[in-house]
Amino acid sequence: MIKDKKHFAMGLALAIMFSPVFGGHNAFKASDQLFNSLAKGSAYYIPDLLDQTRSLTNDEFSVTIWVGSEQVAANAVKILGMNGAQVVKGTGELKVSGKLGPLMEAAVKDADSMYFNRAEEISGKYGCSGPEALYAWWKSLKEIQKVLKEQKQFKLDAAMGPILGKGIEMSYNFYQIEPVKVTQKAGILGFALIFYVVYTLWWGFAIFYLFEGIGLNMTKGAKKEV
Repeated sequence: MIKDKKHFAMGLALAIMFSPVFGGHNAFKASDQLFNSLAKGSAYYIPDLLDQTRSLTNDEFSVTIWVGSEQVAANAVKILGMNGAQVVKGTGELKVSGKLGPLMEAAVKDADSMYFNRAEEISGKYGCSGPEALYAWWKSLKEIQKVLKEQKQFKLDAAMGPILGKGIEMSYNFYQIEPVKVTQKAGILGFALIFYVVYTLWWGFAIFYLFEGIGLNMTKGAKKEV
C-alpha cells in the first residue's frame, strides 16, 4: 500500500530511467551507445591511411607466416590472393609475397566499408562475413609486419602500424556502431556528461524513495540514557 504518493512517484520515475524504454535500452545504455558513436565519429583516419599506402607502392616483400586456424588461413589465402599477393599454402603456414602498397590499400578500402557498416560489400567479394574477412586481413598483415620487423625492414614495419591500428582494428571493433560527429550531438552530449556524473546516485535515490513511499523510513534512534 502506497502511503506517500509523491516520493513513490519520484522513485518510480528514477527507476524507469533504468528500464529499457529508450529504443529497447535504458538511459545508461543509450548514453553508452552515444559515447561509442561519438568515439567512432572522431576516429575516421581512412583518407590519411590511404595516402600512406600509396607511399609503399614499389616496396616488395616475401614472408612465411602462421595465421592460426584453417578457416582463417583459407580466408587469408583468398583475400590476399584476390588483392595481388602471391600466396602458397603449406602445412600450417602461408608463404606470401608481392607489393606491400597495393595490398595495404585494398585492406584499408575494406576497412572503410566496415567503418560505414557496409559488410555486404566485403562478403560479396570474398564469400565470408565482413568481420571474418577483416579479421583475416588483420591476422595476416599483423604476421607479415612481425616478419618484416625480424627482417629489419623497419620502414615497412613502421608504415604498417597505423594502418593496422587506426584502420583495420578500429573498423573491426566499432562495427555496427553508427559514427556520429560531436558537432551533431553537442546538446545531447552535454546532457549525457551530466547524466554520467549523477547516475551513480540514481539507483540509491530510486530505492530510497520507493521504500519511503511504502512507509519504510529510516529514523534516528532514541538516545539511550546512561
